[in-house]
Amino acid sequence: MSPASRPLARTHGLARLLNPQSIAIIGASERAGSFGERTQRNLAQYRGRVHLVNARYQTLGDLPCFPSLAALPEVPDIAVCAAPMEAVEGVVRDCVAVGVGAAVIYAAGFAETGKAERIALQSRIAAIAREGGVRLVGPNCIGLLDYASGATISFAAVPRPAEPPGRAAVGIVSQSGNLGFALAQGVERGVAVSRVLAFGNSADLDVADGVAALAEDPACAAIACVFEGMAEPTRLVEAAEIAWAADKPLVVYKLATGEQGAAAALSHTGSLAGSDAAYRAAFERAGVVLVENFDALLETAAFLAKAPPCRAPGVAVVSTSGGAAIMAADKAEAHGVPLPQPGEAARAVLESRIPEFGSTRNPVDITAQVLNDPDSLRACADSLCADPAYGAVILPNGYAYDFATPRFALLGELAAQHGKAAAVVWLTEWLEGPGARAAEANPQVGVFRSMDRCFAALAAWQARAARRAAGPDRSGRLAPPEAAGGAAALLDAAGATLTEREAKQVLDVYGVSVVGERLVADAEAAVAAAEALGYPVVLKLESPDIPHKTEAGVIRLDLRDAAAVQEGHAAILANAARHAPGARINGVLVQPMVPQGLEIVVGARRDPLFGPMVVVGLGGIFVELLRDSTTALAPVGEAEARAMLRRLKGYRLLQGFRGLPAVEEGRLVEVIRRVSELAADQRDRIAEIDVNPLICAGERILAVDGLIVKS
Repeated sequence: MSPASRPLARTHGLARLLNPQSIAIIGASERAGSFGERTQRNLAQYRGRVHLVNARYQTLGDLPCFPSLAALPEVPDIAVCAAPMEAVEGVVRDCVAVGVGAAVIYAAGFAETGKAERIALQSRIAAIAREGGVRLVGPNCIGLLDYASGATISFAAVPRPAEPPGRAAVGIVSQSGNLGFALAQGVERGVAVSRVLAFGNSADLDVADGVAALAEDPACAAIACVFEGMAEPTRLVEAAEIAWAADKPLVVYKLATGEQGAAAALSHTGSLAGSDAAYRAAFERAGVVLVENFDALLETAAFLAKAPPCRAPGVAVVSTSGGAAIMAADKAEAHGVPLPQPGEAARAVLESRIPEFGSTRNPVDITAQVLNDPDSLRACADSLCADPAYGAVILPNGYAYDFATPRFALLGELAAQHGKAAAVVWLTEWLEGPGARAAEANPQVGVFRSMDRCFAALAAWQARAARRAAGPDRSGRLAPPEAAGGAAALLDAAGATLTEREAKQVLDVYGVSVVGERLVADAEAAVAAAEALGYPVVLKLESPDIPHKTEAGVIRLDLRDAAAVQEGHAAILANAARHAPGARINGVLVQPMVPQGLEIVVGARRDPLFGPMVVVGLGGIFVELLRDSTTALAPVGEAEARAMLRRLKGYRLLQGFRGLPAVEEGRLVEVIRRVSELAADQRDRIAEIDVNPLICAGERILAVDGLIVKS
């Protein structure tokens, strides 16, 4: 992945924006409901100095009002522009003239309109600010919230926490101000939020800058990011790497996940590695936690902000409901979260406190008898927290009532005592019922309103811990140093779309085992080649104009004698003439028939935003039917290639299926890595690679077809 052209704004460069000592409101007003009046009201709890700017007033309330920025008694750190779109350029010029640190621009009507003159206006304003050293937030921006200092800069209604954020606070970054502030309303139910950064049109600062800043913000324990897209998303990946280096969990909900552009791809690989797959691959490499739904974003980030390092992969569930326990088991299995059984010490405690109609097995059901024996929950939960098999303990809450509220504090106390993660799953539809705020505000306890989202978050927490423990993948390059030059020469000599034979020559240079073949001009030569290679054989048309041979009907398999070869040869030429009249025909390939095995597709595609991507999936006809594939940035190391295979839904097929030998995973990993190295080395020459199928049986892994499309 190429480095971004514009460097990220780090915390030291945004000090005046993130920790302002003074804020000026340009367009201050006495008119109730105006943006200036709303902003002034929202800053009532701000501990710094507020200055008002509007030539129409001498005072507003208890504060003096100045005619211009230049007339202020000091240069403000932030100027909030509450003026209309037509006045913004002049305001930005004034900010530059006096040396303001940053400008927050509310006004809409710029690039988001799609009008050329408005796009140009936004670009001009950004250039003026950039040349003058003023950082811009917006335009078309709802504002910024800093709950620690009270710098809640917005014209919108500001969600207010009951108390300042604690150590386990979430920082929120969003392109959409509406969605960012929607998340911020979590403070109303007890979620700790440190800041909300909403950048609107992002003429200057954007979500990548926001993530990088929060990664270095000690008040932020985890980052929740709503991301739509950007012209240079590698900047967000770089910001994610900063967050990873700081051990700051970054949770992203990606909007606009359509696969635009994939339909135009020539190869199966191209159709699998669309835009969403590219984003996912880039975020995966950077250590981002991706959530599939908006309602999972804040829950997951808040849990990761509170959770300690994962000390064991097991999760214990202690429930007062058998139904909730079963639900937990179902979702744990769905997300691959292990629920090991209690050890001997914990089991002894459970058996002594749980009635016979409950369950001492994990998930543990202590039953409603907890009402008659309130101390049983403490004893059982304590024994599970103390069990070294468990890194987290989950308490489902079936319905809200006052008797249950003390349980959440108890769970937090035990989790802190034993250094374990803890979560309450709020199953009741009374979302804000008794105990909800107490549970959410507990610095040790995550709260989920879905069992599914709870176990998805636990799986992400465990995966993140495992990755940090493993450290960077230091597996070296597999292909020899001379491979890049050799492949480049073959590519330069070939046409726009390489034939199968030419593509396999390139793959061979990189050490990928390919099936042998002979190119023949007529049926008699085909028979001679078949007899030399040994029956059974395969015939395939070679034509640079027919890349997808199966669809054209120009392949014949398992031919066992001369008559079958002659008949197949004639049929291939006839089908080619019908499918693509006038197509260039180089001849027919004769290949030995490869014995049966599991078919895998390995390929690559150059993404316009992220560069070369490697794709792995089930091959043959299943590549389009099942679309079971995984994508990663190229090149990949051993651990990443192995992880790609294990993410496949059909991964168990590699372990042996219906008499087929298990595939030697290490050998397949090598092939994936070699193809990824080819794609990375030849990023300027290759648009797509498609090795489909790769026939795998035990240690025999052989490419029997290949397609390479040049850039």
